[in-house]
Amino acid sequence: MHPAFSRAQSLTKLVIGAAIEVHRDKGPGLIESICEWCLACELRSLGIQTTQQAKVEIQYKSQSRQKPLRFDLLVDNCLLIEIKAVDSILPIHKAQLLSYMKLLDVPLGLLINFNVLRLADGISRMILKEADR
Repeated sequence: MHPAFSRAQSLTKLVIGAAIEVHRDKGPGLIESICEWCLACELRSLGIQTTQQAKVEIQYKSQSRQKPLRFDLLVDNCLLIEIKAVDSILPIHKAQLLSYMKLLDVPLGLLINFNVLRLADGISRMILKEADR
């Protein structure tokens, strides 16, 4: 099991609750950057550490380098949140979240689409392969 899986699992409910609060307050139809900022504010108000974008070491074969990664929110260094405001979630959105999770070595991720009438219908949970074993 990934060492951060249990912590990420426990944060999931808090993050979903915070996202529902943002959606309840702001409603659907806003651009992603506003939803991201509001969710970061809500999480910080709950005392939850969040990071937006960071430099990551990318390894390719025998080479490596530091590059900035434009992820939306990393919660307590163990749960990655990718925010969308789209008509529907596409497979590439899930693939993007999984790629970011691999690069950051984060066991759990949430893909949250704020462009829905009921936020629960816009949430997908992703687990890094083998992280829960």
